[in-house]
Amino acid sequence: MAEKILMPRLSDTMTEGVIAAWHKKVGDPVKKGDLLAEIETDKATMELESYKDGTILHLGAEKGSKLKVDDLLVIVGEKGEDISGLLNGKPGNETPMPDAKPAEKPKEEKIKPVAEESKPAPDVNSTPASLADRDEIVLMPRLSDTMTEGVIASWAKNVGDDVKKGDLLAEIETDKATMELESYKNGKLLYQGAAKGEKIQVNDLLCIIGDEGKIDVAAVVAATKGGGSPTQAAEIAGMDKDAGDAVETTEAEGVTAPQATGLQETATENDGRVKASPLAKKLAAEKGIDITKVQGSGDSGRIIKADIDNYKPAAAPSKQEVVQSSPAQQQVAQIPTGQVSFDEVEVSQMRKVIAKRLAESKFGAPHFYLTMAIDMDAAVASRARINETSPVKISFNDFVLKACAIALKQHPAINSSWLGDKIRYNHHINIGVAVAVEEGLLVPVVRFADTKSLSQIATEVKTFAQKAKDKKLQPSDWEGNTFTISNLGMFGIDEFTAIINPPDACILAIGGISQVPVVKNGQIVPGNVMKVTLSCDHRVVDGAKGAAFLQTLKDLLEEPLRMLV
Repeated sequence: MAEKILMPRLSDTMTEGVIAAWHKKVGDPVKKGDLLAEIETDKATMELESYKDGTILHLGAEKGSKLKVDDLLVIVGEKGEDISGLLNGKPGNETPMPDAKPAEKPKEEKIKPVAEESKPAPDVNSTPASLADRDEIVLMPRLSDTMTEGVIASWAKNVGDDVKKGDLLAEIETDKATMELESYKNGKLLYQGAAKGEKIQVNDLLCIIGDEGKIDVAAVVAATKGGGSPTQAAEIAGMDKDAGDAVETTEAEGVTAPQATGLQETATENDGRVKASPLAKKLAAEKGIDITKVQGSGDSGRIIKADIDNYKPAAAPSKQEVVQSSPAQQQVAQIPTGQVSFDEVEVSQMRKVIAKRLAESKFGAPHFYLTMAIDMDAAVASRARINETSPVKISFNDFVLKACAIALKQHPAINSSWLGDKIRYNHHINIGVAVAVEEGLLVPVVRFADTKSLSQIATEVKTFAQKAKDKKLQPSDWEGNTFTISNLGMFGIDEFTAIINPPDACILAIGGISQVPVVKNGQIVPGNVMKVTLSCDHRVVDGAKGAAFLQTLKDLLEEPLRMLV
């Protein structure tokens, strides 16, 4: 099936891109990872790779032309495939969208007054007006179409490290997957906008890369955060080793910095207040360190971040002190029996999207459920024989997926979507397979499942499952489903109901195979029975249509040889 590839946002401030060069032309075959084009952004000229296999059917613009972000860039599909439907949905084939130009005017009218008002203001205040244009600033990019914020899964570079174009900067956890973010410039990493595990909103300051000594990092940080003094920003950036830092911070707090006394074993002032940067205080609290026992290395004995990081408890004191200060013993003594306790965990980006989409599906689509018991004796025997010669192990889930693909071909109403004022009956069969990961569920898609053999399906599902657990799935892996199956049989679940996965009209919940007494030829004998439940969107599928689909599925699984016809 042909797919549109839209102009991506290749930099955090990019609104449009220029086609610097095409490396493929209409009619050329293309594989996943092949270089499609070179796109000139506001930051640099970037290479764009294809994320799917196929043939180039359409180019959205000629070399040298501009395209807005999310405009049609290229269409990739099967050779000779009709793409008129995709082109008709786009206003204009090879030109920017007509409504793009008027949309630019309000932006200019909004920006101009800000720029004009900032002219008489001091330099620091004028900084925000030009932040987006400053090459050293890297904002959190939008790495998926539904992303609003990202979590720093890990930093590949530390503050002070040299960075080259193409170097891995960080791994960002989005609502879809964990994605690698590469640098698009050379320089030194001067600032990180968040620590590992922290969230950053899209277009908020991610990091600063530039020449050390030529950039006032503190001023830039303060400007991007829309307030806060340069001194506070410097502390956030880990710059509290600056000699003037302590004096400025103390003045900001309205306290005159006292002169250093000859004793600086601790940073405690005469009034009992500890002289420490806010960041140092925060870290000490997180690590359970008594900050009064930390020796400061900053100006006038001020405690800074490095002091907390390098802090080691003093040599073991007397036994009496050890007994008195033992945290474990104190905790045991202080926790009464039956005390209420709990942990609170921040909701992951993936879980937020799962909650939003499934809530919309459950409360927006009128669900009804059909359950059927299927005799799996023949399927059990067939699977055992197939696995004796198959190059890959076939699971019962693979059997069900193949049977669903064939049944969907006969019952197109089940392979459909509700679009508000129309119903889409899909001719292609792309079956999503729900895969459980630590953060929730991912649904990679087996495309054109009706055309694939059992061994091909088994291989593809196993690959997807591993990629999902490794957080390596790409958007092209989970998009385009027309039907979904969810299997909890391996967990000992006999039957359950599942919530429809939009935009599908149905989802099949698969229970485990149980040995139960069954009646065959008038006699009670042990049999292998599996229960399946079809969740249907009543706006699209009626009860009779859902029942007919399940009957076909039952016939195929009870006589697996029919799947080979």
